[in-house]
Amino acid sequence: MASDSASSPDKVPVLLLKTKSSPTDAYEDIFSAPRDGSPSFEPIFVPVLQHRFEDDGMRQFEKLLRERRISRSADSAYGGLIFTSQRAVEAFAKLVDEGKGDQTWPHLQDIPVYSVGPATTRALKAIPQAPPLQVFGEHTGNGDALARFILDHYDDWYKDRPTKPPLLFLVGEQRRDIIPKTLMDETLPGVRRIEVTEMVLYGTGVMESFAADFADVLQRTSNRPERWVVVFSPTGCDSMLKGLGLLEQDTGKAIEKADESKPPTSIATIGPTTASYLKKMFAYEPRVCAKEPSPEGIRQGILDAIEIKL
Repeated sequence: MASDSASSPDKVPVLLLKTKSSPTDAYEDIFSAPRDGSPSFEPIFVPVLQHRFEDDGMRQFEKLLRERRISRSADSAYGGLIFTSQRAVEAFAKLVDEGKGDQTWPHLQDIPVYSVGPATTRALKAIPQAPPLQVFGEHTGNGDALARFILDHYDDWYKDRPTKPPLLFLVGEQRRDIIPKTLMDETLPGVRRIEVTEMVLYGTGVMESFAADFADVLQRTSNRPERWVVVFSPTGCDSMLKGLGLLEQDTGKAIEKADESKPPTSIATIGPTTASYLKKMFAYEPRVCAKEPSPEGIRQGILDAIEIKL
């Protein structure tokens, strides 16, 4: 269900196609904060994604954990874990919670756990362990940087081994392959190459209520001079374009013809992956692609576009 603050006719609506984080959301904070000389924004959250745990992947992962097949021992199946999404961490936390009672569960304190950035790292460190999990990679920020960090860090971690144990990458149905490609690159020397197994723990789909929620927000903001839509994932892009009246039914491609009875709506993407998807699948060019995948990056991109317009 869409959420927003009290209606503010003098503010520019920013429709954030994501679930509002709790207890606070950085996007709400940065778009709500008044700043001298800048337009006033009204952040409105419209959740688009719903996640479900994949039973097969969860069972396989639980079996590996219970049999202690992820460890530093020479006969282990995997010598470390990789996380690049909070949803994968949630799946992991669920299994940890279900294994309560064993004081050393899930027996992972002697392996490196790699995390792509601050948010995922915070989620991993919140999982109760004694001693805590050894989490690395918080500073990297994206999959490419994390993979290059892993190459050196994992090599040093298992420097006493002639062959490094494989890494287990916990993923969703939709993910980029930059990490496995980088770590298993055949141009790397054999002693540097790291085998990676991807295990799908969750799937992602469009919320059944998204189309109706999005239409409701568009109606409620139809009296504004302009508005922005911020897209965080390829999932739901077709529903978003349909809702804006920008999708040609016969071709499935975007149409640029604006409906003069509606306020001009601009689209911003969190990064190049979603921007490329819009271009490739719908021939639609978003007005803004954030230079940095962050609340600050999105806000600055919108401000830059507004200044160009002015």
